[in-house]
Amino acid sequence: MTGYVDPTKEVFAQFREMDRPGPIHMLNLVRLRDQAAYPDGRKATGAEAYAAYGRESGPVFARLGGRIVWQGSFELMLIGPSSERWDKCFIAEYPSVAAFVEMIRDPVYREAVKHRQAAVEDSRLIRLQPRAPGKGFGEPA
Repeated sequence: MTGYVDPTKEVFAQFREMDRPGPIHMLNLVRLRDQAAYPDGRKATGAEAYAAYGRESGPVFARLGGRIVWQGSFELMLIGPSSERWDKCFIAEYPSVAAFVEMIRDPVYREAVKHRQAAVEDSRLIRLQPRAPGKGFGEPA
């Protein structure tokens, strides 16, 4: 089975078209390969390759106003496929859709993403609109 690593052009176009004022949150669920799969054959673990992605892309992310607003360590799939596990679980906040698009198009980021592509076996990237927490499950404040 091939995992999900990069967005399709169609979904990325839909992402750009869904512009609205204010920040966006991106829920990241990432499963790493044991061994990175670099096209040039260099050797690294998935964790090492993902760390290189973070080191190289981090300054672009920060310069555009991005920040990590939540992160956690996966423990157990209570509801969902028991075969799914995630090595990295976090929510990244971007000040706008435009900031995310600018990051993706930045030449430094585009160079760094080769490490992510080598590192990641499977992932989910889910766009969310941040809202104030409510009193109960799914209830407004």
